[in-house]
Amino acid sequence: MTIFYLIRHREPQWDINEKYKLKGYGRDLVPLTQNGIQQVYEASKDDRLKKAQIILSSPYTQALQTAAILSKQLNIEVQVEFDLREWQPDLSFHFDTLEQLQELGDDFDKHKGIYPEGETRLWESSLMMKTRIEGVMNRYLNFEYVIIAGHGMIFRTQYQIDEIPHAYIIELKK
Repeated sequence: MTIFYLIRHREPQWDINEKYKLKGYGRDLVPLTQNGIQQVYEASKDDRLKKAQIILSSPYTQALQTAAILSKQLNIEVQVEFDLREWQPDLSFHFDTLEQLQELGDDFDKHKGIYPEGETRLWESSLMMKTRIEGVMNRYLNFEYVIIAGHGMIFRTQYQIDEIPHAYIIELKK
C-alpha cells in the first residue's frame, strides 16, 4: 500500500496576472506570495511528511515552488510530472481573459465536470483529470510514502471536497 500526501500549492501572487496582462496558460506561471512561502515552511513540519521517500510536482510554478521548499526542508528528491498539471480550462489553449476563464470554470461547475451527453466542451473533464493523476500515482506504487505538490481541481478528482484550501494536506491510500 502507498500513502500519498496531496499538498495543494500555497497562496499564489495572482495580482501578477493583471500587472503583466498574462494570458492563457501564462497565468499559471505566477509564484507564491510571501505568506504562501511561509505556509509551505509550516506544512513541512507536519510529521506525516517526514516519512515520504519522494516528492512529485506539477510543472506549474506554484507547485514547483512548494515542492522545492518541501524538498529543501525534508531532504527529499523532487520529480516533475507533467500530468500533475492543473485543470485545463481550454484544451485549445486560446483563452486569454479572466472573464473567459471564469465562464469556462462556471460551465465546468454547472455540469459537475462531465460533458453533457453528445456534446464536448473546451474544458478538460473530471474524468480526463482523474485519468491523468491516477496514471502518475500508479507509477509510484513501489514507494510507501509519496508527497504530491499540485493543484486543487485535479486533487478534487481523488478526494470528494468542493474546495481544497491553500495549505491543505490530503492523505490518500492506494
